Amino acid sequence: MPSGEDNLIARYFKPLATDPGARGLVDDAAVLAASAADLVLTTDAIVEGVHYLPDDPPAAIARKALRVNLSDLAAKGAEPAGFLLTLALRQADERFLAPFAAALGEDAATFRCPLLGGDTVSTPGPMMISVTAFGRVPPGRMVLRDALRPGDAIVVTGTIGDAALGLDLLQGRATAAGDAGRAFLIDRYRVPQPRSALAPAVRDHAGAAMDVSDGLAGDLAKMCAASGVTATLDATAVPLSDAARAIIGTDESKLARLLSGGDDYELLCGIAQSRLDQFLAAAQRDGVRVSVIGVAEAGTTPPRWLGANAREIPLKTLSFSHF
Repeated sequence: MPSGEDNLIARYFKPLATDPGARGLVDDAAVLAASAADLVLTTDAIVEGVHYLPDDPPAAIARKALRVNLSDLAAKGAEPAGFLLTLALRQADERFLAPFAAALGEDAATFRCPLLGGDTVSTPGPMMISVTAFGRVPPGRMVLRDALRPGDAIVVTGTIGDAALGLDLLQGRATAAGDAGRAFLIDRYRVPQPRSALAPAVRDHAGAAMDVSDGLAGDLAKMCAASGVTATLDATAVPLSDAARAIIGTDESKLARLLSGGDDYELLCGIAQSRLDQFLAAAQRDGVRVSVIGVAEAGTTPPRWLGANAREIPLKTLSFSHF
């Protein structure tokens, strides 16, 4: 007789396992068809009360769990190939599982990243969702974090700080200018927009890249440290949404908060000046906003952020940290 776990998997997640290698989730392992490409592997977990709020919609939680991993793949220039899912649940609640599985299936289809397998366990503590995603790149073409070079233009996709403000709004630490702005910022916190469409351009033109998950300032500092370089950034060039601008105005202390806020899930790239125009043109064709915010330089001092009149903006905190 099938167990409760077997029934849960068959009902909610077997329909998502569309890749033949998943074998309908009837086995203890899956197989990815061999190809001439390199496999790129990444994993991220999201925990209730840390990465999402207990009353966030199940559909949004599902999308975030997968999309934060897709963002990592895009930063490596990789095309999605599939993912493994681990769920730690307090109970098998259909009110959660039905919309969660439906949204996960929609995103798996949209981003061509099918479910390959995983595990379900019970927990007495906060719920946790862990995704391990697989991608493919041509041999030797994965884009590295530690390859930023002096003179490279530093570019970032999308807009920065929306998710941090969305969380502030949900927790009562900020007030939006209107219902539309509030809804936009909260959605940016709950549902990241992985720049998967830009992966080929990142692979073809970026010298270095990573996704912005813990905060733009902190993640840039990580890239510079890994590459043995420094950088000068124009904080006034950091792309902000209209909704974010309406909240922070020209207050540099509030801008500093956005530079170190997490959950952007945008791409941060170093592009050689000789490749920059081609990268920008490719991004425009792919419908992804890209902004040049600074330049990498020789040296090992921390990156400098310059505000109005080229005054340096002090950053007390660079990024979110779990510990």
